[in-house]
Amino acid sequence: MTPAPPDERVRPPRLLDRLVVRPEIGSLLGALLVFTFFSLVTERFLSAGGVATWLDDASTLGIMAVAVALLMVGGEFDLSAGVLTASTALVTAVLATRLGWNTWLALLASLVFALAVGALNGWLVVRTGLPSFIVTLGTFLALQGLNLGVTRLVTGTVQVSGMRSADGYASAGFLFASTVTFGGSAFYVSIAWWALVTVVAAVVLLRTRFGNWVFAVGGSAVSARAVGVPVARTKVLLFMTTAGAAWLVGSINILRFTSVQANQGIGLEFQFIIAAVIGGCLLTGGFGSAVGAAIGALIFGMARQGIVYANWNSDWFQLFLGVMLLAAVLVNNALRRRAERVRR
Repeated sequence: MTPAPPDERVRPPRLLDRLVVRPEIGSLLGALLVFTFFSLVTERFLSAGGVATWLDDASTLGIMAVAVALLMVGGEFDLSAGVLTASTALVTAVLATRLGWNTWLALLASLVFALAVGALNGWLVVRTGLPSFIVTLGTFLALQGLNLGVTRLVTGTVQVSGMRSADGYASAGFLFASTVTFGGSAFYVSIAWWALVTVVAAVVLLRTRFGNWVFAVGGSAVSARAVGVPVARTKVLLFMTTAGAAWLVGSINILRFTSVQANQGIGLEFQFIIAAVIGGCLLTGGFGSAVGAAIGALIFGMARQGIVYANWNSDWFQLFLGVMLLAAVLVNNALRRRAERVRR
């Protein structure tokens, strides 16, 4: 008697099907393509100094892109994230250099400030039902005005400097802005922060109940609420996560450069979103990856520095960004449709 063929509904998916359901697979292929291209056309790209430069360029962008990716998976945007990196740096610098606070205490105060801004963004989105695009655009403008107004009021200029002479700078600088020499080149500790943030975010998103909530509220908030998911709390926590990442990047910047401009960070919010989209996040929410967003930032860093090493005009970087964004959206949509067919 010939045995009956196995039921295709319980048959394990093929390797190719398991790969295409991963949001980051498109960005991984893109990163390999960019890496190979610039490795072949420039000599400095693969040198120790070159690697240190493009990893450093990608690191602070990557920290923010990972947090923004979590928020986008949850179905929301944060246009205030770029300006908030400057706001937190300004709070730290003003408290430490003008009021004489210890650097660690100033960092703690700026963290509380950042989390409060994130909680306010989340609370306004949840309570008013307005699109997060509108709410965080308002926060963006408010923070931009505060940065300029308060900085000029306190210092008489649009810059705060002198962090190096603040109490506690040495120990805080070691944690946020130190370097490790490898191959004769200095690698900044921000690269380690980027890797740590990516690992923690990936574990939270894929291995915890909160991660399931994030996918649920981004896929369908109504359905998620119907099965008991705390939609409001999840969204507020996601906005606070983005604000916390902005504090980390602001702290890295102020301790490394020891000064900050009031207009710093404007426009970076779009780079965070573009990196997350290149990394596999859908603009409609419910689909994305923390690892993919980190790879998206890596593509940014490699392309930006690769163009410099190749002695091309930096204007071409904008063309590259536009092409990458369109390609990422098309690839992500195709992968999502393929993933939905595989899961049926």
